[in-house]
Amino acid sequence: MTTLVTGGTGFVGAALIRQLLARGESVRALTRPTSDTRNLDGLEIERVSGDLADPATLARAVRGCNRLYHVAADYRLWVPDPAAMHRANVDGAVALMRAAAEAGVARIVHTSSVATLGFHRDRSPADEDTPSDLGQMIGPYKQSKFIAEQRVREMVEREGLPAVIVNPSTPIGPRDLKPTPTGQMVLDAISGRMPAYVDTGLNVVHVDDVAAGHLLAMEHGRIGRRYILGGENLYLRDILFLLAEIHGHKPPRLRLANGLVLPIAHVAEAWARFSGKPPRLTVTGVKLARKCMFFSSARAERELGYRARPAEQALRAAIEWFETADTSPATRART
Repeated sequence: MTTLVTGGTGFVGAALIRQLLARGESVRALTRPTSDTRNLDGLEIERVSGDLADPATLARAVRGCNRLYHVAADYRLWVPDPAAMHRANVDGAVALMRAAAEAGVARIVHTSSVATLGFHRDRSPADEDTPSDLGQMIGPYKQSKFIAEQRVREMVEREGLPAVIVNPSTPIGPRDLKPTPTGQMVLDAISGRMPAYVDTGLNVVHVDDVAAGHLLAMEHGRIGRRYILGGENLYLRDILFLLAEIHGHKPPRLRLANGLVLPIAHVAEAWARFSGKPPRLTVTGVKLARKCMFFSSARAERELGYRARPAEQALRAAIEWFETADTSPATRART
């Protein structure tokens, strides 16, 4: 029995592969020729070269596999070419699902995101049934993930695609090489580059719990159903104070109004287009901060047996890894 994992070089995918190997599964990882593969170093897996933009490589990758975890995605809050993100996150997902169906893959877990879900104005936790539509999706990433999830659900309903959908919240923890936007927030906080904050909230979860949730969805999830894989709901202020307590630095005391930060983000993105370097502050990120991203994992807990550890443990694990890991040159420059 061979299991294919896309996105295995990334943050969630690498954690998932390690847990699959611990269970004794035979794992094949789809990797792009340009991928940083350090998260796979030393692992007893089969690597196949391919790209979500090349359907022929996807057909080769799924051949002989009976299970598929589609974790790969372009996760950035700012991109110079949104169309490229759509091609990877939407067209790539559809092409992979078609290749898997044609190859006879028996079971699929499609990794979506809580970015596709709605929010409650009273800041109470949203769940899988909280209404949302494309018009509510802020930025290319959320839009592409929303459309991709819709396409997968349509394939389940119309073509019998054997897919379960998972919606991770905000994973934090070890092996965040790029890092992700959330990992960058942790880095900025512990390096003293976050002197102020805005009034928002996040659902924080350890990356290993998200990986475990994928395994549970594969074993117990209902076809076509989606499951939030989250952890603890915390205001950003509380996250930053926890990071300060764990790391031993002073927390930021200044809270900024969203309206003050947004013009700065526009300037940062304008400079990014000129310089070619990603902005540290994005318009999408500031607009997202207007909403409190609190979620409930009750369905996953009830139907899958999913459990998540306290957010403090995830934050501590992230700090420990960032302080000791040989991260990318770009990351070292930022720290």
